[in-house]
Amino acid sequence: MAFSTLFYSKPDVWFLRKVRGLLAAALLAWCGTAAHAQGIHVKSAELILAESGYILEANYEITLSHTLEEALLRGLALHFVTEFELTQSRWWTLGLWDRGIAELRQQHRLSYNALTHQYRLSFGSLHQNLDSLEDALAVLGRVRQRAGFGKDEVNPGSAYAAALRLRLDTSLLPKPLQLDALGSRDWNLASEWYRWTFKP
Repeated sequence: MAFSTLFYSKPDVWFLRKVRGLLAAALLAWCGTAAHAQGIHVKSAELILAESGYILEANYEITLSHTLEEALLRGLALHFVTEFELTQSRWWTLGLWDRGIAELRQQHRLSYNALTHQYRLSFGSLHQNLDSLEDALAVLGRVRQRAGFGKDEVNPGSAYAAALRLRLDTSLLPKPLQLDALGSRDWNLASEWYRWTFKP
């Protein structure tokens, strides 16, 4: 009759460290994904020369918090502001008094119609009805508009600093919600400033 005995050796220290490191990396990646889940992120931005002047083209990835989605469904309109600026650095002022070339501020209004079950995206007197929130955010996230300056306002070969961001304008919320928005992450929706060097 044969007997077999199982021997348990001490776990390898190198192996335990490796497993611990992989678990920590996975946890950090998961936390990063969760934090990245809501917000506005600029994917790309550029200035394109057209006959009427320069056109600003940008793409955003926009994800609303659950609180903002609920507010939309309950009839609250959300106002988003695109902010763009173009400056030329003056080295002798140490960046304190850069020359402003163009400044742009455009507003979009996103609302939900409970009767038609459609989202409405408005820009000035223009508006578009969309069937889903994903579609509305995709349209809001594609920007193509005049940048507010022409070819004769910039010098070929010179370098200019361009900056762009999109944010929820909480100043247009009803007064009680403005107070809630001050300390709430759910209402604080804005992209970081996206900066790049523009050379005409």
